[in-house]
Amino acid sequence: MIYFIYLILIFNFLFFLISFLNFIFNKIYLKKLKNSLLKENALVSVLIPARNEEKNIGNLLNDLINQDYKNIEIIVFNDCSTDKTKEIVKNFIYKDKRISLIDSDYLPDGWLGKNFACYNLAKKAKGEYFLFLDADVRIKKNLIEDAISLIKNEKLSFLSIFPIQKMFTLGEYLTVPVIYHILLSLLPFILVLKNKHPSLSAAIGQFMLFKKEIYLKYNLHEKLKQSRAEDVEIARYLKKNNERILCLTGDERLECRMYQGLNDAINGFSRTIRIIFGNSYFLLILFWIINFCSFIAISFFFISYEFLLILILFVLNRYFVFKLSRQNIFLNLIFSPLQQFFLTFIIYRSIIGSKKRSIVWKDRVL
Repeated sequence: MIYFIYLILIFNFLFFLISFLNFIFNKIYLKKLKNSLLKENALVSVLIPARNEEKNIGNLLNDLINQDYKNIEIIVFNDCSTDKTKEIVKNFIYKDKRISLIDSDYLPDGWLGKNFACYNLAKKAKGEYFLFLDADVRIKKNLIEDAISLIKNEKLSFLSIFPIQKMFTLGEYLTVPVIYHILLSLLPFILVLKNKHPSLSAAIGQFMLFKKEIYLKYNLHEKLKQSRAEDVEIARYLKKNNERILCLTGDERLECRMYQGLNDAINGFSRTIRIIFGNSYFLLILFWIINFCSFIAISFFFISYEFLLILILFVLNRYFVFKLSRQNIFLNLIFSPLQQFFLTFIIYRSIIGSKKRSIVWKDRVL
């Protein structure tokens, strides 16, 4: 029994250490992002795939036309929307000639919808940089200019920024923080930048900025047209080809409500969670077991100092994770046991959905 406790203790120490190092690294590079002395005027193509986004697309377009950085073109791909997405974009085109629309009413065989949208957006883009944004993102002030400056200063090929996630329902609080816990407890951001191994990569499709020549060189969305998590796969592919990439989180100028409630979150995470673990259910389930055993150990922390130490490391790990992602630390500590339960359910849905091809996203079976 004591060896088992020591094993859980070691894993919790590693989780804490990674989240602490991520906190330090992210703080350094967020400062670089916000304090660039480089002034840019390169044309940036802002590329937005949109499927049934009538609740969100207007907010994002408003944010973009009010950006401090003005040398942008904004292209929206209407992916077979059945709501008022197309009409809203057309109204904005009358207001600002920098906005244009690609209207699509079909999805070719062999493609996933978002990848087909991004592929077509890139074909029309004219900018020196390609910035892919999801339609539910909110972007403020001069983030675009600062992101371009960081790419140039750090000689990057690719930059991805994880937005601050806005949550409004209990179901979102019980699911959305789980992905940030996985990411920030397992992946040292410094190794994403410094290490060449493709598995040490991360990205999020909500904000992906490329140099134009890098994107076109690899034709990324066509190459990964059937990927359910094209953002992560893109980061891995670029690292495999020795490109320099960086991911950050927690910039207050970038926000997103990733999912609209519990069912939406479960469907969304079910389609991508295995890919985060390198398509390995073994590693995913191992992570689940370690977390589950940590909860069991904490329940009996009064037995020995070892249990108390697990509790301390557990709390510190979550403190740095939620500090990094700018989420409510107190609420997430309270909800941690329930988040573990929903992680279990997400894993179950992922396994069953992959076997039955029953994972649904944006009204399409993946």
